[in-house]
Amino acid sequence: MQFADRLKNVETSAIRELFKLLGKPGIISFAGGFPDPALFDAQGIAQASQAVLSTNPGPVLQYGATEGYQPLREGISSFMAAKGSRVEPEGLIVTTGSQQALDLIGKTMISPGDKVIVEAPTFLATIQCFRLYGAHIMGAPIDADGVDVDRLEALIEEHKPKLVYLIPTFGNPSGATLSLTRRLRILEIAARTKTLVVEDDPYGELYFDQPPPPSLLALSEGVPGSRDWLAHCGSFSKILSPGLRVGWLIAPPALLANTTMCKQFSDAHTSNLTQAICAQYLTLDRLNDTLAVVRQTYAERARVMAESLHRELGDAMAFNQPQGGMFFWAKLTGAGGKTAQASDFAKRAIDQGVAFVPGAPFFAHDPDLSTLRLSFATADVTKIEEGIARLARAL
Repeated sequence: MQFADRLKNVETSAIRELFKLLGKPGIISFAGGFPDPALFDAQGIAQASQAVLSTNPGPVLQYGATEGYQPLREGISSFMAAKGSRVEPEGLIVTTGSQQALDLIGKTMISPGDKVIVEAPTFLATIQCFRLYGAHIMGAPIDADGVDVDRLEALIEEHKPKLVYLIPTFGNPSGATLSLTRRLRILEIAARTKTLVVEDDPYGELYFDQPPPPSLLALSEGVPGSRDWLAHCGSFSKILSPGLRVGWLIAPPALLANTTMCKQFSDAHTSNLTQAICAQYLTLDRLNDTLAVVRQTYAERARVMAESLHRELGDAMAFNQPQGGMFFWAKLTGAGGKTAQASDFAKRAIDQGVAFVPGAPFFAHDPDLSTLRLSFATADVTKIEEGIARLARAL
């Protein structure tokens, strides 16, 4: 199949149509996966920008190295070390958001017909990206503790995939967090079967109470051979600013070299200016204070959303309470004769002035049509309560 034909097969029409409706006056949106702009540390970013542009601005306004701005690579290395991952600056490349890291992995690793395993459900853009490169995508089911490792292992043994893609911590859309026991098993399976596991970790710092288990990358130190079969994608989009478009990729040397070469062909390098601003920001010792406010705010919004769903929808909707991140993953039960089709529900919800994303597009195949994703990140508690009340009227 030619690339243009694969592009036609990427289904985004339902979500495109939904987002066209979000500009209607009075819509309360639980649809987007955006952080709350009111929580951005604009003052700190402005301070970092001023420092960068007032001191030898020439280099940061010039072309730069494809691998990334060296002070930022060093800053990311320190950031990862604080999370338990030992990564040398030379062991990572800076990307234009973590989405580019995933695209580079797809471009480098996947040929038409290659098999790829993802969670079911998983990040919609990853499904789209890997399909563009011709992947045959299979889904491994998840529960509140993350991917079903027994089923994942069976799929790996049977299909010998080119790679496995996981969001172990506060997944999008699931909100699920992979347990420590399952994380260790996945690393053991990766090392034993020589299967590349791609860990996407944009939400790991957005925990509400207790920090989540260590990342696969951090745990790989204790599982012999697993680091050779692990790639890790990170991002400042959800914890600092998506507008800066700064992410990173940590990978085994050969894969890192190939993705760097592909990046050179794609965009030469991520913006030197935004990289320098991020690097400077990391020296200001403001990120932890910013994250503390974000965590507290999101925790309160998630609590209010859960209480409102229980109060307004009762047993008509089932969900697991997330412990971090930005999303609730819910399922219409059909209780009381109410609808169990999320797409129909979404249309009626728009009529009531509230929006969410039906769950079907988050599945690579065999979608559960009764599922949906609700984001609590950008609506304050008053809008959350009103929005859930509108959902109840729509249902």
